Order: sequence, then structure tokens, then C-alpha cells
Amino acid sequence: MTLAPNGLSIRWGFHRLARPLRLAAGLAVLAIPLSGCSSATETWDKVFNKDETFVEEPAEKLYNEGLFLMNEKRDPKAASKKFEEVDRQHPYSDWARKSLLMSAYAFYNANDYDSCIGAATRYVTLHPGSPDAAYAQYLIAASHYDQIPDITRDQGRTEKAIAALEEVVRKYPTSEYAVSAKSKLEAARDQLAGREMNVGRYYMQKRNYTAAINRFKTVVTQYQTTRHVEEALARLTEAYMTIGIVSEAQTAAAVLGHNFPDSPWYKDAYNLVRSGGVEPSENQGSYISKAFKKLGLG
Repeated sequence: MTLAPNGLSIRWGFHRLARPLRLAAGLAVLAIPLSGCSSATETWDKVFNKDETFVEEPAEKLYNEGLFLMNEKRDPKAASKKFEEVDRQHPYSDWARKSLLMSAYAFYNANDYDSCIGAATRYVTLHPGSPDAAYAQYLIAASHYDQIPDITRDQGRTEKAIAALEEVVRKYPTSEYAVSAKSKLEAARDQLAGREMNVGRYYMQKRNYTAAINRFKTVVTQYQTTRHVEEALARLTEAYMTIGIVSEAQTAAAVLGHNFPDSPWYKDAYNLVRSGGVEPSENQGSYISKAFKKLGLG
């Protein structure tokens, strides 16, 4: 889905705000020494000869220039400056509201995610009832999402993306952005599950089975719908068999076989349990069983 605001057109009606800037030289001019020294002359020139007159431009003109830079010149950075200028020169106009959203969009396209988040957050705060508030919230979420790091790094940005995406779904469930947000949510959760699996495998290699189990347990209880859950159940089977907690190993293997009978991970788990002289058997009181029954998967 393209990240372009709905309903934003070049010709929105506007009321130009006539706010001429009154400049006052002030009484400080009288204090200028009337001597022939160069410093006095330079000061006099700065006060009277320098053009400090502020020229206000129509909001519509600034806005359309921003659109031109965005769409025709493909220069989102320059476009964002035009949209920000609308807000600066015409802060209480309807054009300012629309330009604030467009500036967030321009920042996003320039990969300036922090500025996008700032502008979009300001829009949601100032205009929570606007039809475009859902899009602004989606821009916040997308900005976090696009900065998700690989699974070997800290996942703080991923958690922020999930929180922002959930906000889109919660506040604007019927919007078109909710559909995309749900898709991104699954990918972001898969990323967090991948992080847990990566750390869990590390602990398995170090023979720290308790620490490994805690990581795989997180995947099974919090990320059952991700692609990592099959491996997590197999790893739990292996870890529990290794430390002698056979009933949990049997449960992990049984739940894996029930939900993913064709998984190669189930074949490994099944053979591992059988090698211990037992069969996969589900303990209904196990956290593994409860986690899947909660989702209707058990």
C-alpha cells in the first residue's frame, strides 16, 4: 500500500491570513554615535539599509510548491521545508493542518524517520478527530517499523513499532491502514520471536538449558502464530529431555505433532522422545498445552 494521504489534493480551499509584519526600529537608533568613524556608519547601514522586510506568501502557493517538489522533483526534503513554512506563516489555517500531515509524509519519504514521527505525533495530538488521523498514526508506526534491526541487535525499535501498529488497529479498526498494520504486526512479532530463538540456541550450545528453556518458552507462550514456534517446541523437547523433565518433553512433542504433523521439527522431536523410551503425550496442565489452547490451537 502506498504511503500517500487520502483526500489530500492540490486545490484545497483556503482563507489567506493577512498578518503584515510591523517592524519597529526602536529608540536604540538614537543612541548611534554621530561621528565619522566607520563603526557608526556600518551600524547606521545595518539599521536602515539592510532589507529585513518579511514577505508573507499565500498558504496555497507554499503548499502547491511543496507538492510540486514532492511529486515532480522527487525532492522530499525540499518539499518538507515548504510544508513547514505553511505552518510557520499560517499557523491557524486549514492549510497548516494539511501541510503538517504532508510534512510528515515528506519526511517519511526522505527516510527522516524521527522528524516524521515528530510531525505525525503532533498531527494526532492537535487533530485527533480528523479523518486523516489514522494515516498520521500509521506513519508513526511505519517509521518505527522501517527501522527494525536484525535479530542480533537490541529490539527496542521493534517493540515501539508493535506498540504503534497496535494503536492503529485499536483506534482505527475499520480504516484501510488497519489491514496493513496487522500484516506488519505479524512480521514485527516474528522478529521478536527470532531474537528469542537466537539467544535460546546460544544457551543450548553453552549447555545452559534452563536459560535456553526460558527463551523458547517465551516463543511458545507469546509468539505461537510466528514461524519460529515449531522449532521452539522441538528445542523444548530436546532441552527437557536433556535435564530429565520428561513429562514436559512429551508435552512439547505432542503439541508440536498435533499442530504441525508434517513439520520436520516434529519428526526430530518424536524420535528424540522415543529414544528415551516414552511416547509424545500431552500434559493438559503444562504451560505449553495451555498456551495453545488459549488460541484454540490445542
